[in-house]
Amino acid sequence: MSMFESQGLIGEAPSFRRLLNAARLVAATDASVLIIGEAGTGKESLAREIHRLGDRRHQSFQVLPVTGMTADDLVAALDHAWSGARGGSLSLDEVAELPSLAQARLLYWLAGPGGAVRLMAATRQDLWERVRAGSFREDLYYRLAVVPLELPPLRERVQDIPLMLEHFLALAAATHGLAAPRFSLTAQRQLRRYSWPGNAREARNFCERMVILCPGEDLGPENLPWEIRRGQWEMTEGLSFKLPAGGINLQELEIDCIRQALALAGGNKSRAARLLGLTRDTLLYRLEKYLIKA
Repeated sequence: MSMFESQGLIGEAPSFRRLLNAARLVAATDASVLIIGEAGTGKESLAREIHRLGDRRHQSFQVLPVTGMTADDLVAALDHAWSGARGGSLSLDEVAELPSLAQARLLYWLAGPGGAVRLMAATRQDLWERVRAGSFREDLYYRLAVVPLELPPLRERVQDIPLMLEHFLALAAATHGLAAPRFSLTAQRQLRRYSWPGNAREARNFCERMVILCPGEDLGPENLPWEIRRGQWEMTEGLSFKLPAGGINLQELEIDCIRQALALAGGNKSRAARLLGLTRDTLLYRLEKYLIKA
């Protein structure tokens, strides 16, 4: 098992392999890294592996959640984290949530004592969109995003779902001293179709739950949790969507899909367009057509 796999960073999808290769390359440097990804994609795990692969591996690795911090709170927390991570690595979690005054204080701190640590930052948001909207400092963005790394959500690398589930089932079975359950082919298909909004974290929790509640059992789709069985749409064999008997309002459905894609993509229009199978220009046209604010 590789070090990446030990942290649940598992996959063979080309986009994911490129990401891990970039992480190995940047680990050999002291360049600042901005890790972007939805909740549960493994941002902290990736930061830990970059630290472990680098020259500072024998020093401390500190994570500082900055959500909701005032400027004064941030400076105090930074000084405390710096004393613990001196010579090591410091990862700022959800850096996009910092208010403007705290951003200014962070930039000032980075020019002083912060220069003694390996800096990483993580966010669920499209930080460049925040810069364009005027809610995040452009100079701080360039200080943090020397090397941006974007973790793709699990729904964008469906081929990796069986690998991840197999890994987490084995891990949970070993942890609890129980036999892993076995899923029927129909259940496996349903697991691949599920969107996994909680990403790797949700997959890990699902596997642990199934090992604890159904050790060594043979499981069909009826044994899967309700949220997986329900899915977003009613699925049928060979069809992606079953039209309700009462019909639908296609325009309302399209607007709802666009809004959901934007939410899943954290407001990133390019990623939302990919989720919908559209070009970015087409998505922008429909945002304007339906007066959807994004």
